[in-house]
Amino acid sequence: MRRLGSLLAAAVLALVVLPPAPATATPGPRSAPEWWFDSWHVHELWAGGADGRGITVAVLDSGVQADIPELRGKVLPGADFIGNGSDGRTDYDSDEFSHGTAMASLIAADRGFADIEGLAPAAKILPVAVPLASVVRRGEPPKNATARSIRYAADHGARIISMSLGGPRNEREDRVPCPQSIQDAVLHAIGKGALVVAASGNSAGSGNPVEEPGVCLGVVSVGAVDSRLEVTEFSSRHRYLTVTAPGSDIATLTRESGSAFVGNGTSHATALTSGALALIWSKYPRENARQILNRLLATAIDRGPKGRDSAYGIGVIDPAAAIAARPAGTAGANPVLDGAAPLLALARARAKPPAPPAAVARRDAPLGEYRIGSPPSRLDSRFYLLAGGSAGFGALALVLAAAVRQRRASRLR
Repeated sequence: MRRLGSLLAAAVLALVVLPPAPATATPGPRSAPEWWFDSWHVHELWAGGADGRGITVAVLDSGVQADIPELRGKVLPGADFIGNGSDGRTDYDSDEFSHGTAMASLIAADRGFADIEGLAPAAKILPVAVPLASVVRRGEPPKNATARSIRYAADHGARIISMSLGGPRNEREDRVPCPQSIQDAVLHAIGKGALVVAASGNSAGSGNPVEEPGVCLGVVSVGAVDSRLEVTEFSSRHRYLTVTAPGSDIATLTRESGSAFVGNGTSHATALTSGALALIWSKYPRENARQILNRLLATAIDRGPKGRDSAYGIGVIDPAAAIAARPAGTAGANPVLDGAAPLLALARARAKPPAPPAAVARRDAPLGEYRIGSPPSRLDSRFYLLAGGSAGFGALALVLAAAVRQRRASRLR
């Protein structure tokens, strides 16, 4: 990665020392404003009581750096399924992009460096560190770390479980699209009244593989759109896609105070969808998960062919419309939870879960063997190349069907 040139560094410095924008203006750096704040009337939603208050969002990722000023006091003690012995409040991403911290900043950060601001700043973050390919590991992850992390989040108060990560499934080797242990964990979370959100993937241009956990029944699978509400080129197209959300030119914080990236990815879209659900739920705290999700789905903006399609899903989320909707207008079918209902009923009827079939009785690969929220863009036009292809990653290996992932990076210092 190249360092900032002197002229660009001076330009960025000038950006940072400018007076903050008025409270009603879109936050974020001028080169990558958080345009959804204006289109969703976020500050008005906050004034009306929808700010994430009372809602805990679990961020299953590389860990969240709890001591940066913008997240201070918002990050609860969580868990570490990497094997590093932390409580989730340290970001172990080997890349300075700091994936887990970046996603948490989109959900709950107070306005701070470069005016970057989270969508639901009164929400709490429950950090659950998982063994992504990019994390620094000092120990060995436990078996079935992926499933265990979902169960942990559901059992420790998370109303929303946000997973900006995923892994492709090999149809020739994998008997089912979603591993049984992960599917069971998702059903467990739904049974506890939580909503599970995951990225659809950034593989539209590289084979468009089926990806877990987005493919699992009961998961809100999220694709990415740009500021024109057009689906991005990289956003994976899937028949099971649920919704789309902002995922292009998104500014995020890092674990280093006073540093940020601008990037593209369904990771970002997933975090913003989780933040949007936190807004809605904080406005209607007595509604259950189905009612909250119904609001989001019933008011999504249908930009593609009429009805659900593989590029937009049901449509582009609009939390302001979801909050304004009358309950009667959001009743009816819920393809996410209805699809999982038969399995959930079966799971509740069982005394205890049976062992997985022999064909799939294996140690689950860690989610996120490639970073779904790939391309950060620092404002110095630096580039990252994430090696994909078929590769193993230690004991918890995941066969990648993805090609090289490109990360544009622009530094804000």
